Amino acid sequence: MPNLRLADLTAEIEANVRRALLEDVGSGDITAQLIPAERLAKATIITREPAVIAGTSWVDGVFRQLDPRVAVHWQVGDGERVSPNQPLFHLEGPARSLLTGERSALNFLQMLSAVATRARHFVDLVADTQVKLLDTRKTLPGLRLAQKYAVTCGGAHNHRIGLYDAFLIKENHIAACGGIAQAISAAHRIAPGKPVEVEVESLEELQEALHAGADIIMLDELSLTDMAEGVRLTAGRAKLEASGGINEQTLRTIAETGVDYISIGAMTKEIKAVDLSMRLSL
Repeated sequence: MPNLRLADLTAEIEANVRRALLEDVGSGDITAQLIPAERLAKATIITREPAVIAGTSWVDGVFRQLDPRVAVHWQVGDGERVSPNQPLFHLEGPARSLLTGERSALNFLQMLSAVATRARHFVDLVADTQVKLLDTRKTLPGLRLAQKYAVTCGGAHNHRIGLYDAFLIKENHIAACGGIAQAISAAHRIAPGKPVEVEVESLEELQEALHAGADIIMLDELSLTDMAEGVRLTAGRAKLEASGGINEQTLRTIAETGVDYISIGAMTKEIKAVDLSMRLSL
């Protein structure tokens, strides 16, 4: 499946930002009213820790919707590694607006940068192998496209976006359809041209999936020996994806079996927000 492109996310970003501002600002920032409306200010946003940046367009969207008079000057871009105390961007404009938009803007940037940073960490662990790391659907409700975009900023790749753009036939689907071959055949009939992936739990099931014409076969918690044998048996007739129980300790050895993909839910669900700080000056 192709990676999300920022150019395709314009409407999504606007909707994300709209919801965030409604949630935080509501009927108005009463504390900001303490500041004279005509007072102008500048601000610098820094990171307090190493990170890979993602989410600059969401920050831009916050201030564009909140107050177009605010100018955002970026010193870094999405996908860039940054160091502690490094300035990320500068703001200029009405002091009220800078303070009102601060939390929503930083929430997007710190969360999406956390995803990109986590993804880059995993990518670095397998950098000299041929494997591609994939995300999953284990994302924050309402922010899936944002998180999946951040994954690409970290150098990893997008799996299917949702339940609609590709088949992923799992154990319960197989049981309900009457078998692997029946499930794959039905998928090809229902939506010709859509990628068909099937999950298998043994080399015997792998052979069934190959004979039935699966495009991608997910090896669910197979041993390293069976994964390597699965690569040999498949011989390029389908793409192979390793999944289930994969962590920092096991990732490298799984990549070395020769599988094409490894999917890791931890890139989007096991993250810690990057520590950012805004410094205001009048």
